[in-house]
Amino acid sequence: MASEQEIRRELDEKARQGKTVVPGGTGGKSLEAQEHLAEGRSRGGQMRAEELGHEGYKELGRKGGETRKEQLGLEGYKELGHKGGETRKEKIGQEGYTEMGRKGGLSTTEKSGEERAAEEGIEIDESKFRAKNK
Repeated sequence: MASEQEIRRELDEKARQGKTVVPGGTGGKSLEAQEHLAEGRSRGGQMRAEELGHEGYKELGRKGGETRKEQLGLEGYKELGHKGGETRKEKIGQEGYTEMGRKGGLSTTEKSGEERAAEEGIEIDESKFRAKNK
């Protein structure tokens, strides 16, 4: 089993070859640089979210999505969504999709699936479909 130091050395080597080895670290020329970039981008995003508030941040995302859709065109946007769905399926598996579907199936225009599940005493295990931190 490789030590943490060996793993970091391998990741640094890949980063120096131009590969992104840290999510959010794109453009960093070393492992350390990618870690710093990712941290800075994360903090920047958090600050921006605080500045804009929930509704402002939601609007920012909507506008970004519209811009991306214009760039890719309808077919490209569909393909992007398909790829995202496939990635999500790999992460949460069949069990996660089943649990997520149970919650979604309970939702109505008046109440969320979470509210209906609580009212009706139906247990939903969100840990099966929530993103897991590595």
